[in-house]
Amino acid sequence: MKTISILGATGSIGTQALDVIAQNREHFKIGSISVGGNIKKLEEILEQFEPKLVSVKDDSDRRGLAQKYPHIEFTSGAGGLIEVVSDDSDMVLTAIMGSVGLEPTLHAIEQGKDIALANKETLVAAGEIVMSKAKAKGVAIIPIDSEHSAVFQCLRGENLSEVKKIILTASGGSFRNLSRSELSDVSLEDALNHPNWSMGKKITIDSATMMNKGLEVIEAKWLFDVDINQISTILHKESTIHSMVEFVDNSIMAQMGTPDMRTAIQFAFSHPRRMAMDNPMDFSALSQLNFKPMDLDRFRMLAYAYEAMEAGGTMPAVMNAANEYAVGRFLDGEISFTGIEEIVKSRMDDHAVVANPDLETILYYDKLYKADMR
Repeated sequence: MKTISILGATGSIGTQALDVIAQNREHFKIGSISVGGNIKKLEEILEQFEPKLVSVKDDSDRRGLAQKYPHIEFTSGAGGLIEVVSDDSDMVLTAIMGSVGLEPTLHAIEQGKDIALANKETLVAAGEIVMSKAKAKGVAIIPIDSEHSAVFQCLRGENLSEVKKIILTASGGSFRNLSRSELSDVSLEDALNHPNWSMGKKITIDSATMMNKGLEVIEAKWLFDVDINQISTILHKESTIHSMVEFVDNSIMAQMGTPDMRTAIQFAFSHPRRMAMDNPMDFSALSQLNFKPMDLDRFRMLAYAYEAMEAGGTMPAVMNAANEYAVGRFLDGEISFTGIEEIVKSRMDDHAVVANPDLETILYYDKLYKADMR
């Protein structure tokens, strides 16, 4: 029996993780959880599960819930996230969006807990710090993203020195068939209509801009300890091959499966074992698999991610913070779709890189470049 605590239990990944736990109660149970402001969804979770501790965003919600559920302990705010990862669970699923996941993830690693990682920003902003601490503590970091889970599975039992290239596949998002000139007038509704995956709003927008793939490139560099020039991306609209690894003898291993995040979640929870799951892929329905080279001029946000990683230091954290700010403004209807990349590029150009930053420096620039500078 493995106890799983979840940061972000009411989000897309969090709710799918709860589905996995509900289907495998003989193997997994809930520890503590955190949620944002979706109290209605939280109450549905409380009816089905028995978390030891629940952290909510606002203290007013905490007070109301404590009165309604006196048998459950409630906490709130940033301190509440630290309390969630400080329980006696075996693994922490970090599924909250944004750099807010960085500090509690580091705290969980300090506690010696394995990490099921779905929070991209943790490694983008502070990959070297996080992976160094995980190595020192003997903590396993198992990726939840379908692409990184695929690479992780392809590399099991392999010698990393024999890896030639990691190939991350990309569906292309909502606007994969549009030219750059056609992007300026796209709507929020169109941007949120992903052709293959069901995800939260922020990650769906990131997929449409291709920043999501850029974040994944930076994550892969830290997760698999490879040079940035060993990581390539390719358009694959079916999302059937989740990613590939090419070895020095030019052999390529690919991991395939249905576009269902629960597969990667269950694999992370059960690792190093595999467990049965009822979502088989129907090969008879596959007429063909399509691949297309990535155009970095068309998908400029991906190019910015490579540039940020090449610059190093604080630049990836700044790029990520600028993107969080810009996506928030797009979701609020304040800027156009192409305005997202304009803001990210402007803030990256504005930044003087600090080499070898400590955590305090990273958090400072994260806060600065997520702020409204108008």
